[in-house]
Amino acid sequence: MQKLSSGENLSFGLASSVMEDIMSGDATGAQIGAFVTALSVKGETPDEIAGMAEVMRSKSLRVKCDYPVTDTCGTGGDGSNSFNISTASAFAVAGAGVKVAKHGNRAMSGSSGSADVLEALGVNIDLGAESVEKCLNETGFGFMFAQRFHPSMKFAAGPRKEIGIRTVFNILGPLTNPAQAKFQLVGASNKTIAKKMIEVLKILKSKHSIVVYGEDGLDEISLSGRTHIWELKDGIINERSIKPSDLGLPLVDNAEIKIDNPDESAKILEHVLLGQDTPARFLVLANAGAALVAADKAESLIDGVAIATKSIDSGSALNVLNSYIKLSNTLT
Repeated sequence: MQKLSSGENLSFGLASSVMEDIMSGDATGAQIGAFVTALSVKGETPDEIAGMAEVMRSKSLRVKCDYPVTDTCGTGGDGSNSFNISTASAFAVAGAGVKVAKHGNRAMSGSSGSADVLEALGVNIDLGAESVEKCLNETGFGFMFAQRFHPSMKFAAGPRKEIGIRTVFNILGPLTNPAQAKFQLVGASNKTIAKKMIEVLKILKSKHSIVVYGEDGLDEISLSGRTHIWELKDGIINERSIKPSDLGLPLVDNAEIKIDNPDESAKILEHVLLGQDTPARFLVLANAGAALVAADKAESLIDGVAIATKSIDSGSALNVLNSYIKLSNTLT
């Protein structure tokens, strides 16, 4: 705490040590609250975030896969109240033959988290590791409910709620996939966090990851304006920005993708996977396209959009969703 209060950065090792104390129950609620608040005020460094993420990964329940898996996940907190774009995109990616191990939670600030929309669709979201493995093997999609897969985070739950501000814990979710996804599309709610996250993914030895931030504040690829992209591949980070026309897609006003609750989000997601020509469809194509690039399934974003289009229009993406709903309800 002394280091943080004087504005000093922590090493990877020291940040790991503090996280170990938090997740083993050795830190009090007051200590946890003071630590994450001081870290937030100072500004978290990539080494600090990576050190904490490494411990969180080691303490999570593990989903064992002998094949590569991809995740589509955002930090949330963008205030957009949009439908669950990354969850809808995940089914388009899985429909293209990529195994998607989606890590997610209930909404912290928005209208619908990935767990909320999947539950509204009829999914049994509270599955254990072996059941998630079975879903991945048989349907190509699995969902890992953060509350179940990170039991040691219970010690931080109280302080998080009491503090009521965004802290490092909001950044850690997309970085701690229990299936050890090395291929990821990650959305960030601001540019500063996005830059840190790509550096953290590099430290944690991600194989191919893309971090995106929409200039409108969307923690997804946005179609209302420009999106900044950071791509990590083979240890090298490249940065660029794109506009909707670069993807062959139209402009979409974010007001057209707003929802008030998980049921509305579920309805939009179903309409997209049914192939309906809506503004939401274009957002899904853009983000699924980027995830397919991260998964090494597509060579370019344009190529990714084309593959995602085929996945949806052939009925393959919807088939993954329906198969997954059915199977999840036979498991625990």
